[in-house]
Amino acid sequence: MSYLPLIITFILFIVGIIGTVLPLLPGVTLIWGGMLLYGILTGFPPGLSWDFYLFQGIAALLIMGVDYIATAVGVKRSGGSKAATWGAAVGLLLGIFMGPAGIIFGPFLGALVGELLNGFPLDRALRSSIASLVGLLGGVILKLGIEIAMIFWFIKRIIPLW
Repeated sequence: MSYLPLIITFILFIVGIIGTVLPLLPGVTLIWGGMLLYGILTGFPPGLSWDFYLFQGIAALLIMGVDYIATAVGVKRSGGSKAATWGAAVGLLLGIFMGPAGIIFGPFLGALVGELLNGFPLDRALRSSIASLVGLLGGVILKLGIEIAMIFWFIKRIIPLW
């Protein structure tokens, strides 16, 4: 058996995990793509059936929505307004184009601006902004957990093939 497909797949897994923490790279896409590439390179062995890829794809889609959901939940739990939630979402979208610092501080600044434009005092606006940051960081932890579960499920499926 050639180990090259496995080596390529695990390199993609590592880069994907790094991309989740430093979101310049499409983390979960690299992880799911690594699994698909392994299947292609090995002729889709029996352990890697269509339902495996379907459920892994659903997990990947869930992960893609976690940033937005976690940020919104963080703002809501702090008593933030819809303006803060929308501001955090817009800040996250704009922050993506500014690298890791933009992704971290974009939602914070977006929530802050949303609350201030909504006429709330600075202390409440800051509370909502901090909550958006906590929600975002919680989302990263959740994404990492799901990605690690995806990788372990992949490993469990391919170990009998060795």
